[in-house]
Amino acid sequence: MSQNTESQDQHLAPLTLAALGVVYGDIGTSPLYAVKEVFAGHHPVPITPDNVIGILSVLFWALMIVVTLKYVTFMMRANNKGEGGTMAIMALALRNSENSPRRRQIVIVLGLFGAALFFGDGVITPAISVLSAVEGLKVIAPSFDQFIIPITLTVLIALFLIQRHGTSSIGFLFGPVMLLWFSCLAIMGVLNIVDHPAVLKAISPYYGLNFLVEHPLMGYLSLGAVVLVLTGAEALYADMGHFGQKPIQIAWIGFVLPALLLNYFGQGALLLANPEAIDNPFYRLAPGWALYPLLILATMATVIASQAVISGAYSVTVQAIQLGYAPRLEVQHTSDKQIGQIYLPTVNWLLWGAVIALVIGFGSSTRLASAYGIAVTGTMLIDNVLAFVVTRWLWAWGPWRAVLGALPFFLIDIAFFTSNLGKIKAGGWFPLVFGIMMFTLLMTWKRGRSLLHQRLAQEAIELEPFITSLGYGGMTRVAGTAVFLNANPNGVPHAMLHSLKHYKTLHEQVVLVSVNVLDVPYVGDAGRVVVGKMTSGFWRVKVFYGFKDEIDLPQALEWCAEQGLVLDMMDTSFFLGRETLIPRLGSEMPFWQEKLFIALFRNAGSAASFFKLPPNRVIELGTQIVL
Repeated sequence: MSQNTESQDQHLAPLTLAALGVVYGDIGTSPLYAVKEVFAGHHPVPITPDNVIGILSVLFWALMIVVTLKYVTFMMRANNKGEGGTMAIMALALRNSENSPRRRQIVIVLGLFGAALFFGDGVITPAISVLSAVEGLKVIAPSFDQFIIPITLTVLIALFLIQRHGTSSIGFLFGPVMLLWFSCLAIMGVLNIVDHPAVLKAISPYYGLNFLVEHPLMGYLSLGAVVLVLTGAEALYADMGHFGQKPIQIAWIGFVLPALLLNYFGQGALLLANPEAIDNPFYRLAPGWALYPLLILATMATVIASQAVISGAYSVTVQAIQLGYAPRLEVQHTSDKQIGQIYLPTVNWLLWGAVIALVIGFGSSTRLASAYGIAVTGTMLIDNVLAFVVTRWLWAWGPWRAVLGALPFFLIDIAFFTSNLGKIKAGGWFPLVFGIMMFTLLMTWKRGRSLLHQRLAQEAIELEPFITSLGYGGMTRVAGTAVFLNANPNGVPHAMLHSLKHYKTLHEQVVLVSVNVLDVPYVGDAGRVVVGKMTSGFWRVKVFYGFKDEIDLPQALEWCAEQGLVLDMMDTSFFLGRETLIPRLGSEMPFWQEKLFIALFRNAGSAASFFKLPPNRVIELGTQIVL
């Protein structure tokens, strides 16, 4: 066995435990509300022995096909250099699409809408998870009902308040807490299955298919609640970059899946024995003496699940910013040791306001469940379409192979998605409205930036003739180095033209820097910079980042020394352009979208802060641009 393999094996156990704490929080808290919603939700299924066995069979095979086969087995193969998630697979699907603008546009639209739905999931998950955990108070004593909303709001407010401090100090608890949680799920399930072992026959697909055939309408509508057992499946794929494929797969197959199935089957056994337990079948599984400890453990588990989704929203936002689909926002790094520990104040308070409004507006986990399914099934459907694009045009599968590979998953996703459409009026409108709002913001920013670059390109002066003209003399040169950020490597930066207009001088050494974010998650230090020497003291530098890299431009410029360009930061000035945008009627963008883009542009974070430039070395030069 090689030393590298031995090292991987040594880290496998701690990575698997860590994955248990981060990846499986969302799907691991589904037993709190999923079975209850099937038999007492928006379209309740009557509690009869045949129906219970049939639903358990549908639930079992949904987990096996959608989570185990689709996400854990197949989707993890469609990774972008180890990274998963909607933004990662969108970047992967965009490769080799330059010759097909229509396919490229479709992929961008799908990817951005999938990311927008993920934000909707990031709002609903904390609300429904914590609320469903605290609702256990009603099982302990009905008189506690009046305290459920206040306690839920208190927990959620505290959760969002601590985000700015990061989770590195308490993150080590996540794995052990979730280990205890899944162990309790399994034990509670087994204790009830022992009394009614007949529920285990639901493992046979016959009972699920028979239920769907004998009750086609009821079975179809029940899928809108069954899908709640799949919430969090996207997290398996999105978080693989943090832990790797193997730890996530081991945790799922070896521990999480068996624990979930035992608990769901235990709830089914309980309903066969006592149909009245449907008021809260999860808490009814436990003996009376265990209710208070279980309530505390469930609340901790739902907080961990919420934390994972909130952190995921931060990560997706940063990816969108670096890929050019969102304006720059303030990003705070909450850990010196872990690069993924970040905090975005704007995103945090947006989520906080939406979550609090959801809890107050819906008031119960049952009502919130109606809003949950559409966000989850919509994201799954988009993942399936993007995976088809990857297999067909990136992996070069034949058309029949690609279609036959995607079709079974596509039909299942369509069934789950359409079964939730009937719940739009009851709350399903929220993730759609929220997703459309986020999608509009993302598309507006991308379209606006493209239009702005077109305007700047129209006014640009070609770089090579400009540098040649400097060789004829007449321009005063001063000591030091000037660094100009330049999105167009072949044009003269607008900031340089304005600098010449005001100061009528140039530095002895001029460095034109273009920052490029690639469609890969990370770029190694060896490929960080490419330096080209030009005439008249000019240098051209290209800096490369992955969409998950932390951008630090001064640090990257230090690597230029290996290619002949030595920069003394104490003798270097950074010149940035600051554009003031003016809308106009008859532009390529609708006037309302222009106004929205200008508002986003005006409130975007500064380039100096985003690129981590030293504040006392930055000079900003303004200009007006008519869109």
